[in-house]
Amino acid sequence: MGHRGSIIATPAGIRQWPVTRFDEITPESLLPVVEEAEGIDFLLIGTGHDIAFLPSAWREHFRAHGITLEGMATGAAARTYNVLVGEDRRVAAALIAVD
Repeated sequence: MGHRGSIIATPAGIRQWPVTRFDEITPESLLPVVEEAEGIDFLLIGTGHDIAFLPSAWREHFRAHGITLEGMATGAAARTYNVLVGEDRRVAAALIAVD
């Protein structure tokens, strides 16, 4: 299975995510994660090639749904996601595609 472009991976599956840059991310663009909040403890956001600061309002928004939010470069986020899934952790990832 392969995907092109940015993706959101949740316990329900992997879907395309119409985000190409960090400044395009909004809590609304992450709605699929909120919709599955009962089955997710962690959301990893892959911010592209570089690490970007996640606004505290985002952290508060997801904390209200019981989800801890972590941001990191996309490569690190993808690796971390795979490790956590392998440990049967309740994790989701929103990954901005990189070349």
